Amino acid sequence: MSGLKVVTAKEAVKLINNGDTIAVCGCENLLLPEKILKTLEERFLSTGEPKNLTEFHTVIYGMGQGLGMENFAHEGMIKSSIGSGFSYLKTSRMSQMLREDKIHAYVLPMGTAYQMLQNIASGLEYTLTQVGLNTFVDPRIEGGCMNEVTPNVFVEIVEFKGEIFLGYKNPKINISIIRGTTADENGNISLEEEPVNLGVLSMAMAAKACGGKVIAQVKRLAKSETLHPRSVIVPGIMVDAVVVDEEQSYSGGNLNPVLTGEIRMPLAQFEPLPLDVNKVILRRAAQEIGEIPKTINLGVGIPVGIPRIIVENGSIGGYTFFPEHGSLGGIPGDRSIFGTNINPEAIIDPTNVFEYYRGGGLDITFLGCGQLDRYGNVNVSKFNGVIPGCGGFIDITYCTPKIVFCGTFTSGGFKAEVKKGTLNIIQEGKFKKIIPEVEQITLSGKNALDRGQQVIYVTERAVFKLGTEGLILIEIAPGVDLQKDIINHIEFPIHISPNLKSMNTEIFK
Repeated sequence: MSGLKVVTAKEAVKLINNGDTIAVCGCENLLLPEKILKTLEERFLSTGEPKNLTEFHTVIYGMGQGLGMENFAHEGMIKSSIGSGFSYLKTSRMSQMLREDKIHAYVLPMGTAYQMLQNIASGLEYTLTQVGLNTFVDPRIEGGCMNEVTPNVFVEIVEFKGEIFLGYKNPKINISIIRGTTADENGNISLEEEPVNLGVLSMAMAAKACGGKVIAQVKRLAKSETLHPRSVIVPGIMVDAVVVDEEQSYSGGNLNPVLTGEIRMPLAQFEPLPLDVNKVILRRAAQEIGEIPKTINLGVGIPVGIPRIIVENGSIGGYTFFPEHGSLGGIPGDRSIFGTNINPEAIIDPTNVFEYYRGGGLDITFLGCGQLDRYGNVNVSKFNGVIPGCGGFIDITYCTPKIVFCGTFTSGGFKAEVKKGTLNIIQEGKFKKIIPEVEQITLSGKNALDRGQQVIYVTERAVFKLGTEGLILIEIAPGVDLQKDIINHIEFPIHISPNLKSMNTEIFK
């Protein structure tokens, strides 16, 4: 068996020592090695060890009470957390520890996190990038520090041949915890029941380059030489221990077979979206696509509904949806399976996806918007007590030529009805999303202007564009009063286009 050790979860977590840096795979509840993580938590609660850990992740993993990252949320167990984000849930214990200054917490762009793993695997000491300059990850602003006790030492400014870069000191990875579907007797790992790869190969290689160990959770074992070599994602020479969880859940639940490409779903099964403010936003945003073909990225939240609008309008021919997690083609699923596509044409590794993005491979992206300010800066990483981080947002907006933000004008109790081609606002939300200055800069309006990017902000009642003077109002919804429903809710002078138009009434029908 070439030294492969099939062990229990209890035996596997004993490989982790006090002070170790642990890299963990997963995206929300996709590819989640939950049995190992839960057993690690149980070990700490019963023995007080391992303690003072540094936890490293590329994507938020575990979305729900006690899942994923939440297994580390105990005082003394974790010292630092490094990753592209934390949680969208206000109930998150990890986010609570962060807010209460009980851990050090750093956020970096998702693509940079993957690039860092690749560089660690190559034996490089530093990762240099221009992705994130003039955003909150820039050390001249916040350095990615997510609370008051986190020292601004994670990233520095580096100058090379007259250009400015962000320079990250690569951490030493002692343990990588990954997940697959099948392990053969030689430790080769395949992912045939997983809709994404999430950089598990780079994660394994990074640990081995640091002299660390790789623990893999799988659903089943197979005889040696029975896995097709093309199906092996992580070779056995990189795997130190395998934990079998026969009850391992399917990523994506009942939709798993259409996310992995095992079967195809007829598009006729998609029901039309109900006519509400979200559909209005989606219909107006979809008008920004223009001529096809187009390669499109969609962010979490309202934007995931864009493909449904296109399907309702006829055909998805010419549109290629390409989420950062590597599922290419087909139709992105709803919020619960974000990052996967139904009927994908290909599934590639996100390390390569972000290389493609940085090279300008996207035509347009539709993203959510937490806060927007007078300068066109956007915040999606820290607002209203939620600390989701940036995920792949900064990488996606780095050089994509057209960026369309989608979101309601206010949030927190906002109610409106769409009726007879007009918008009727019933109740305003308690949180204003257009404010003088955002809490945290996730997109720099100045950067976007300097790069010549086209930036549009679509809400249910108003459409704005980014200009040299900041936000410019270019459209308002039928039934909306410019002064009462828009200007009175913006605490700074707003620029109004001399060609101000009414949004097309058809999108309200």
